[in-house]
Amino acid sequence: MKFLAPLLLAFSASAAFAHGNVSCPAMPKEEKKPQMELQKKLEGEGWKVRKVQNYNGCYEVYGFDGAGKKAEAFFNPKTFERVYPEGEQPADKK
Repeated sequence: MKFLAPLLLAFSASAAFAHGNVSCPAMPKEEKKPQMELQKKLEGEGWKVRKVQNYNGCYEVYGFDGAGKKAEAFFNPKTFERVYPEGEQPADKK
């Protein structure tokens, strides 16, 4: 029983970052900018990037945004434009 609580806590923390319905347009590999360029761009904007990975054709970034808030964000790998999951909007458009 004492092993169950940490397991449930870990699961609930990971569930907080649900992917939702997000995808980026298919494109040739040559058109995608390197993930490291996105990381450097975001760090220049004050982000603390923990991880960048591919997800449904997008770059998925885990870390903390420029305001210091925990973030899971998606970006178009060609333009680095932020992509929002279905039903989610940018903070300035809410």
